[in-house]
Amino acid sequence: MTQTLLDVRGVTRRFGGLTAVNGVDLSISEGELISVIGPNGAGKSTLFNLITGLDTPDAGSVRFDSRDITGVRPEKLAALGLARTFQHGRVFGNLSVLDNVLIGAHARLHVTRTGWPVVGAIAEVARALVGPAAVRREDAALRDEVREIIAGFGERLTPRIDHPAHSLSYANRRRVEIARALALHPRILLLDEPTAGMNESETAEMLVLIQQLKARGLTILLIEHKLDMVMRLSDRVIVLDNGGKIAEGLPREVRNDPRVIEAYLGHRNVGGAATVRVAA
Repeated sequence: MTQTLLDVRGVTRRFGGLTAVNGVDLSISEGELISVIGPNGAGKSTLFNLITGLDTPDAGSVRFDSRDITGVRPEKLAALGLARTFQHGRVFGNLSVLDNVLIGAHARLHVTRTGWPVVGAIAEVARALVGPAAVRREDAALRDEVREIIAGFGERLTPRIDHPAHSLSYANRRRVEIARALALHPRILLLDEPTAGMNESETAEMLVLIQQLKARGLTILLIEHKLDMVMRLSDRVIVLDNGGKIAEGLPREVRNDPRVIEAYLGHRNVGGAATVRVAA
């Protein structure tokens, strides 16, 4: 039987009089890909923040590999194998593609030390340039590993490996962020709207990439606002509305759930003959 890797129970988060997440349950087994969808303001990114330690729930619990990680800081979660990307993308604009991804690899080594892993990882990159021979050998091995990760993104990143991240297209910056997360060797990857701002061809490429990651056995929790992509990728789909979970099931079940149709589109059909793209 497949082991439950992430188990979220009754998670609630309030901001003043607003309940952003209201008693949400979620579980994901190793190797699964689960999508979390819902209209704007449904609580999806807040839920990700609660899972990844960027925020602390007012009630409920988060368990990862049977360990209670509720409120555990992100750097500690990275050490356990939990990696995340962000809705609007976060890269170091003045660093090259290689060094951006290298930060993820160094953070993986640094997370057990004191301090924020990204800051420590930047220091590790600098230390590798001037440190003793053993440090330089370690860095060379990491750079080879990072080049392999970048090669997995094909012609989109490989020819730009030495380019500063600020010179990249938005879609390529998103790819760099995912590559950096993969350099952490995660057991679970949380992707927050990875195709936001991408055109149709870029979205299709991202779909293939996520399919490849899933085929490698990586557990993925996905927020995505393009429902056609969600229906093609997901083992299960969870739907949030006004902070609460209103539906969960197989993609075809969720697509035809009246509550989901009402939450998204009123009484219009979801998943009909036309491609449906719904803002998250």
